[in-house]
Amino acid sequence: MSSDKGAKVFKTKCSQCHTVEAGGAHKQGPNLHGFFGRQSGQAEGYSYSTANKNSGVIWGDDTLFEYLENPKKYIKGTKMVFAGIKKAGERKDLIAYLKAATSS
Repeated sequence: MSSDKGAKVFKTKCSQCHTVEAGGAHKQGPNLHGFFGRQSGQAEGYSYSTANKNSGVIWGDDTLFEYLENPKKYIKGTKMVFAGIKKAGERKDLIAYLKAATSS
């Protein structure tokens, strides 16, 4: 896993809808700071789909790895319009980056 490679994945596939810094703005998607270990649908001030709020998913390496492959399949009814990342290596790199970039 490479956080540097993950940063590039985030920039090209995620940054148009998400921010990672503490106090960062919500965009089309929520700010992701502090989301590891948190239940989905909980970022304050963001309007989540009912499906996301009620999914009960706790974000961690395993749940993110599956979710990022196909978000609409993992949380049916999510409003995230991202098709997913099919390459396992890219997902692992992205998760490594997100862990570092979103931690307090």
